[in-house]
Amino acid sequence: MFGFGVPELLIIGAIVMVVFGVGRLPEIGSSFGKAINNFKKAVDDKDQVELNPKKDA
Repeated sequence: MFGFGVPELLIIGAIVMVVFGVGRLPEIGSSFGKAINNFKKAVDDKDQVELNPKKDA
């Protein structure tokens, strides 16, 4: 996974806990998950472009 091993991920996790605090980690994880889902939906919906858009009168 991007060349990161277990020690690197543990160090990154420790830095995140120090910077954001343990109480906000679930909120940050939830926000990150929603962002990934929205990105995936946007990538999947790129084929659904309206060829003849309706013009406003």
